[in-house]
Amino acid sequence: MGRQIAIDGPAGAGKSTIARSLAKKLGYIYVDTGAMYRAMALYLLRKGIAADETEKIEAACGDADVSIVFADGEQQVLLNGENVNGLIRTEEVGNMASASSVNPKVREKMTELQRKLGEESDVVMDGRDIGTFVLPKADVKIYLTASVAERARRRALEYEQKGMTVDVAKIAADIEERDYRDMHREHAPLRQAEDAVLVDSSDMTIEQVEARLMELCAAKKDDGKSFFA
Repeated sequence: MGRQIAIDGPAGAGKSTIARSLAKKLGYIYVDTGAMYRAMALYLLRKGIAADETEKIEAACGDADVSIVFADGEQQVLLNGENVNGLIRTEEVGNMASASSVNPKVREKMTELQRKLGEESDVVMDGRDIGTFVLPKADVKIYLTASVAERARRRALEYEQKGMTVDVAKIAADIEERDYRDMHREHAPLRQAEDAVLVDSSDMTIEQVEARLMELCAAKKDDGKSFFA
């Protein structure tokens, strides 16, 4: 069993950025579960399947192969063998991922792969239900959040840096809608695990958040083994 760090939280909280950086510092594998769901969402969009077409989504799960490979320490998300890293970070794909991820068949397929990775390697895994459902026995659990306004500001900046035109109000509305769906879905809803540490990054820099999480990892040595090499 590998060492497991679970980072949960709502959309735009900075989970991926922090998880990727933390994994690099620790020498662990970074598993971006959101990217896996986005790859499935991209597949559904390409097939012309709508978020409310439950039966078609379930049927498509059998035809879509979503996997992860690592090259030079970086994660590559493969959709039926195609590297889709550069195609899955749009708002359209994000909204479809949130909507389609409530389907039990979709979650079942993704969870199986995520748990396998957590069993075979030392991992930092981020998502919506990692500490509560995917890796319930994770060594360290973090619930990373930030205000809606701050998350919308960060997401808008990310899009602007890519040369995209943004509407901050619309992004904020999308984030609120996604929060509601994630927190009220029937299967494994987004919530803070009882044994997770809450970290609100609204007024923190990336460096400050990273330092806080490194402190939590350093303090977790009750089994006699350090998280650090």
